[in-house]
Amino acid sequence: MSSMFSVTDSRTVFNLTDAATAKVRELLEAEGDPALALRVAVRPGGCSGYSYEMFFDGDIAADDAVSDFGGVKVVIDPASAPLLGGATLDFKDGLQGAGFHVSNPNASRSCGCGQSFS
Repeated sequence: MSSMFSVTDSRTVFNLTDAATAKVRELLEAEGDPALALRVAVRPGGCSGYSYEMFFDGDIAADDAVSDFGGVKVVIDPASAPLLGGATLDFKDGLQGAGFHVSNPNASRSCGCGQSFS
């Protein structure tokens, strides 16, 4: 079976915890489109300089880093990859609120909202 994109092991770039993988899988199943992947990117902006962007995407470029985490496909564009090296996405569900959180060893500082870094 041929593919329109080359598969690169993006785990060297970005990881998902088991909790994040399960939650993303649940959200992807609700979307009902098996061609969708979780795109993780870094964009200029936010209160600390860069902000994380995550969304479901069916458009995978040939130079995207692509990885599979238990059936969850994750794609990262080449410009974002250096800023996400070694980062991990986690999902917490508790009384203090639920949500995704990125732990990024490349961030020298982050803001209180946890959505931007420098």
